[in-house]
Amino acid sequence: MHPRRFARVRPSGLMATKAKIIVDPKSPVIECTLIDYSAGGACIEICGPVTLPKRFELLYSGSKKRCRVVWNIGRRYGLAF
Repeated sequence: MHPRRFARVRPSGLMATKAKIIVDPKSPVIECTLIDYSAGGACIEICGPVTLPKRFELLYSGSKKRCRVVWNIGRRYGLAF
């Protein structure tokens, strides 16, 4: 396993754990849970049968990040910003 470039942080306290995935403006928004995040990426969990594209936008706490999927295990996805 390679060392991380940025330390991951778990949302806690007043920070929201809910995020939204925007695939394209015409598609419905996909709700997800933010497991952890860093300056360079995040781990999210999606409920329900959803197939994510390789690239999309993640809306979290008022900021929008362009993401790409780097790994997937079950309902959890690792993202790079």
